[in-house]
This record gives sequence, C-alpha cells and structure tokens, in this order.
Amino acid sequence: MNYQLFQVPANKKISLRKDYNSGLLPDNLDKAEAAIKLQVGIESLSKLQDVLYAQNTYSVLIIFQAMDAAGKDSTIKHVMSGINPQGCQVYNFKTPTSEDLDHDYLWRYSRFLPERGRIGIFNRSYYEEVLIARVRPEILANQQLPSVPKGELLWQQRFEEINQFEKYLTNNGIVVLKFFLNISKAEQKKRFLKRIDTPEKNWKFSLSDVEDRKLWDDYQSGYEQVFNHTSTNDAPWYIVPADRKWYTRLVVADIIDRRLQQLDLKYPSVSKEHQLLLQQARISLEAELE
Repeated sequence: MNYQLFQVPANKKISLRKDYNSGLLPDNLDKAEAAIKLQVGIESLSKLQDVLYAQNTYSVLIIFQAMDAAGKDSTIKHVMSGINPQGCQVYNFKTPTSEDLDHDYLWRYSRFLPERGRIGIFNRSYYEEVLIARVRPEILANQQLPSVPKGELLWQQRFEEINQFEKYLTNNGIVVLKFFLNISKAEQKKRFLKRIDTPEKNWKFSLSDVEDRKLWDDYQSGYEQVFNHTSTNDAPWYIVPADRKWYTRLVVADIIDRRLQQLDLKYPSVSKEHQLLLQQARISLEAELE
C-alpha cells in the first residue's frame, strides 16, 4: 500500500478537496479481499501489541478526528478487535466539564496519555481546541482565558504549542499517529438519513449534527489549517478515504501495523541466572505427583 497517498507531508500546504479523494479505492481491491487483508492485519497488530506490552518501552497514541458519521467508532471497533484489552485504552472526549475549564486546554487530554507498553486511542482529541473552538467562537469564550492573541495569532500559537507537545511525547517514547477519516458531504447525508430511518440507530443522531453540517465549509477549512500546521515528521497526519468503511479500516490497520514494525520491538531477555531458575522450576514441576 502506498502510504504517501494518505500522509500529509510536513511543511507543505495541502488542499483537502483537491489533494485527497474521500471515495478513493484501488482498482484491484474488492470488499471481500479487503476483509481478508484486514484480518491478517488485525492478527499482526495483536502480536505486535503483545511485544509492545512486554517490552514496556514505547507507548502508542492513536488520534481519530472526523466529521460526524465518518466511522470513527466502527473503525476503532474493527481495527482494534484483536488487541488485548489490558494493553489498550479508548477515550471519547465530550463537552469539557467545569473542572476541565479550570485548567489549560491540554490538561484533560494529557491525563489520559497511554502508559509505556500500552496503546491509547483518542476518539476526538486536543485538536478540537483548534477546530470546533475556531468554528464556534462561544466555545473559546467559555474557556476563561486571560488576554490572548486575537484572530489568526491565537491559532498559530496553539498550533505551535501542539507541535511542541507532540515533540515532547515522541521524545519520551510515545508514538503519535493521527488519522482524519475523510468523508464526503454526500456520504454524510446518506448516513444521517440511515440513522433517522433505522430505529436502532436513532440514538446516534442529534440535531446538533445538522447544525454542524451547515458549517461544513468552515470545518473543512479548519481541518486544512490543522494539517498544514501540525503534520510533522515525528507526528504525521494521515487523511484516510472514509466513504467506504471497509477500505477505511484496512488503511488504518495497515498504517498502524507498519509503524509498530518500525519500532524494533523485542520480548525482554532474561539473565543466565533467571534461565537457571526456570530450569529448576521445570524439574520441580515435572517431579510433582499427579
């Protein structure tokens, strides 16, 4: 798989509409074949996560951002289905609480960073602080900030702070992978209508989803600014086609699998003394009466 199709180059401005196709599909791949490849990828991730947990050196932070109905929940569910729950944590960030607002804007996210050996998943993340806070000014007004730079200066400042934060994380062994599930406006409408027409999916739909849809162009512009300022060599953004969920899952699984394989993960070695103790334990166990 050509990952350059999805990775946002560092220090290069991109156009979300012109450079990334939400309906992209390889010519030689169908849904059945993708399902087989995904299962192979899930099994590989399971093995790599076991070594990651045992080595206890690195951790992995996976960030998912998207417009509503792009498939974040189902992607997490399918891609991480083979992962040992003891080594994986998923956090879904909702509206900030009063306690959250009494701290800096990165505080509530930094509390849930993955421990060494674990995979942490942020379903939405601190990038909301330069997305929804940018599109809806009332959110920024509620953050109880002192005097801050106005207009673009504020967002530039936050981009720099986020880049520094992620550099700090990678310097300390936290691998940062950032995915934007790129859904088209037409496909979002189709999925919204399905949620309305399917009783067991009604709970997923909110009138606020329609209100956010009216701000589609503002959000698309906001995301472009995020990608152009915060896709770095240490913590790149991947823009994944999301109009077909089965392809989205395959791409995400492959990218995570490839990144983990680059970490030189190994099971911890034991000393000769410990190996001797293991042999003594074997002798003792085998000598037990049934």
